[in-house]
Amino acid sequence: MHLLQSLPLQTLLLLSSLLSPVSSTPTPPVLPPPSAPPTGGGGGESLQDRSAHLSTHVNPPGPPPASFQFRPQVVEDKYFQEPGGSEVLGHYDARFFRGIVEYDAHRPALRHLIRSYLTTFRRLGVETWLAHGTLLGWWWNGRVMPWDYDLDVQVSASTLTYLTEAGYNRTYHEYRYVDDDNTGQEQTKTYLLDINPWHTTKERLQGQNVIDARWVDISNGMFIDITGLRERDPEYAPGIWSCKNYHRYRTRDLYPMRESEFEGVTATIPFDFEKVLIQEYGTKSLVATEWEG
Repeated sequence: MHLLQSLPLQTLLLLSSLLSPVSSTPTPPVLPPPSAPPTGGGGGESLQDRSAHLSTHVNPPGPPPASFQFRPQVVEDKYFQEPGGSEVLGHYDARFFRGIVEYDAHRPALRHLIRSYLTTFRRLGVETWLAHGTLLGWWWNGRVMPWDYDLDVQVSASTLTYLTEAGYNRTYHEYRYVDDDNTGQEQTKTYLLDINPWHTTKERLQGQNVIDARWVDISNGMFIDITGLRERDPEYAPGIWSCKNYHRYRTRDLYPMRESEFEGVTATIPFDFEKVLIQEYGTKSLVATEWEG
């Protein structure tokens, strides 16, 4: 002990490090032997056993984040139905179809359709205007084109909402007229105003309900197609009105509306009707005098 006390400090530190026990490398744990393969399984783990084993190590999926929004696919059922797929049968409402109207009776039936529609909407104080081929017929002679199977008019989307909320949807309207073509006596016909429940949908979806409403002759199923226009993107495309069939118009093309006459009754037409017609049918539609139908 006295000898150690007489040694220098550096020597004592060296001796201390040499005399300290050296830590040994830890012995790895002994793993249990692998389990024996299942009997009758050909010496290997079956797929069912493996999936059951793995399932205990997989965490179940958690709920989606709060920012995630599900967008379910909309299944669109066609509201208005026609009796067949041909060009002719596609212009009758299946509910009231009783056979194809002969050509000689077809033109008068269309005339009464548009007269009854325009006079009824004017009586109700509802704005509507001629569109598409019906507007083209107005341009040429103020009458229905000889080859037309049906008629087209437009309203605003807000008008469709008003007609629905005011109780005019699926209402019947009587129209009295003098049968100048045959008997010369007063006749009465009944028409149905039917508004498509899909009219509130802004998107085209699968294209099954691009027609928002119809004015239907319940005696034969002939009809007027009614489509609603709205500003579909007022933030990024203000003043652009369109229907679900991608016909687009600027506000200044439509308003202020003009008052004219069609098939002998007062009718409303778009302000810039020439631009509207040229945009849809081309310049030739306003100058060509022969129809290549």
